Amino acid sequence: MNDWIRLSEQDQVVIALRPLGSGETLLLENGRSLKVIDDTPKGHKLLTSSVLTGQDIYKFGYSIGRATMDIREGSWIHTHNLRTGLGSILDYSYEPVHQDKQESSSHAPTFQGYMRPNGEVGIRNEIWIINTVGCINKTCEMLAKRGNDHCDEQVDGVFHFAHPYGCSQLGDDLQYTQNLLASLVNHPNAAGVLVVGLGCENNGIDSFKQAIGDDNPLRVKFMSAQEEGDELEKGLELIEELIAYAKTFKREQVPVSRLKLGLKCGGSDGFSGITANPLVGTLADRLIEFGGTAILTEVPEMFGAETILMNRAVNDMVFGEIVTLINDFKQYFMRHGQEIYENPSPGNKAGGITTLEEKSLGCTQKGGRSIVNAVVKYGSRVNTSGLNLLESPGNDLVSVTALSAAGAHMVLFTTGRGTPFGGPVPTVKIATNSDLAGHKKNWIDYNAGQLLEMKSMSEMSYELWHQLIAVASGELKTKNEINGFREIAIFKDGVML
Repeated sequence: MNDWIRLSEQDQVVIALRPLGSGETLLLENGRSLKVIDDTPKGHKLLTSSVLTGQDIYKFGYSIGRATMDIREGSWIHTHNLRTGLGSILDYSYEPVHQDKQESSSHAPTFQGYMRPNGEVGIRNEIWIINTVGCINKTCEMLAKRGNDHCDEQVDGVFHFAHPYGCSQLGDDLQYTQNLLASLVNHPNAAGVLVVGLGCENNGIDSFKQAIGDDNPLRVKFMSAQEEGDELEKGLELIEELIAYAKTFKREQVPVSRLKLGLKCGGSDGFSGITANPLVGTLADRLIEFGGTAILTEVPEMFGAETILMNRAVNDMVFGEIVTLINDFKQYFMRHGQEIYENPSPGNKAGGITTLEEKSLGCTQKGGRSIVNAVVKYGSRVNTSGLNLLESPGNDLVSVTALSAAGAHMVLFTTGRGTPFGGPVPTVKIATNSDLAGHKKNWIDYNAGQLLEMKSMSEMSYELWHQLIAVASGELKTKNEINGFREIAIFKDGVML
């Protein structure tokens, strides 16, 4: 294995594939020797040609920021000598990337899924408990525990997703909560849903029913805890009815065109944009080629790479929606007096990511190279096949919840630092490096770090694709499912009474 990798001929940096020590000499691709001036951690950037103060530094073939001082070749490039080059609200022009229209394959593969009466498809046959308000989290938790005692192999379990909201919220903030929870109620991985309210909250059952829309009374049951003498007894009775309904569904062959993948990265490192994110991009492109759907989110982590996505918009209208998506999120930062481009977390920085544009250029690779067909509001459901952009912040729990609510059957979650959590749907953890994959085997489902060792991108794409089909077909559980790690988090932006 080489000691370094350069991602584009335009780049003045290489990425260290092992810790590089001061005084070492590297042999570059043109046969030139480079003396390492600074100790450079694995995954971090090393400058291969000197730059002056204010000069752009390139990685991925794009600027990732500007030098804050004159820097000699052989220097470690990070927060001490590189800053963002991004500005605030920008004007954009549509320069469409012309791609040949891809026809869906007539020989598309299939998976074993659950056909629902409304025409949707699920990859799990579960019972979900959705509470309208946080006051009854423990009640719902007890109902889920008792309900699981009544399940057998035909039903994949009873699950509750705790949250603190639904009361004392006003305006758009309440609407965010209602829309998000309503979209979860409508998710096809849930064969049946028990909606539990307290009885005095802003997000009352009658109001929440309007957000849910038309519902099948066999599939969705409602209970107001204050109206019941024993809410646990009544809730368990309703769960038993839902379990009986769930048992009427059997897995059957379904084309992958019905599959929806959520795309997310969290706890990134210097290898995220080299291994796991491009790998996920190949899977997104493959699924879209077969007529399926991929959903990309984390809007603040599009800043600096947004024009790449804008120029892949299917038409002028979608281009305009992407511009609005980006600028509205910038305005959100500005309303709260926050620096728009101060994004990479301490973990990201420790892993080798310096600026937001560097993070974004790696992050957006999860969307592959497909045309952007639609932009979807937070808490809404995806209705257009192909690549969709979803409004949501980058926070791991918030964005995975939003992807699930949007209809993703599973989420592909790339990580260079590792995290144990999972969303409401199977959350496939893909390590960017082999050290993490070996160290946290109980968290990680696939090791994309093999790309830097012995496997090719095409080989790994084929391997992971078949693993995802197995997950979709219920033949394989993800680590978050095995560990019982399933959580939600709701985006909050408003006044609480």
